[in-house]
Amino acid sequence: MASITIRNLEDEVRTRLRVRAAGNGRSMEEEVRLILRAAVGRKTVPENGLGTAIHELFKPFNGIDLEVPPRELMREPPRFD
Repeated sequence: MASITIRNLEDEVRTRLRVRAAGNGRSMEEEVRLILRAAVGRKTVPENGLGTAIHELFKPFNGIDLEVPPRELMREPPRFD
């Protein structure tokens, strides 16, 4: 197993980490290991596409019905004679 050293860690961060570890009944080292495992274990590539992500984001709002405008005739294509 590897070891790492974290330099220049702010006192406030260290204190909050110590309190968090104590609250969970763990040592600071174990708490950091769990935090790091969770951070690197997350998938960076979404499982679904963008459309699905947008749909899931707005799903709770139940959507709205939009009026579809009538189709118009296509314009005449340009002539190059």
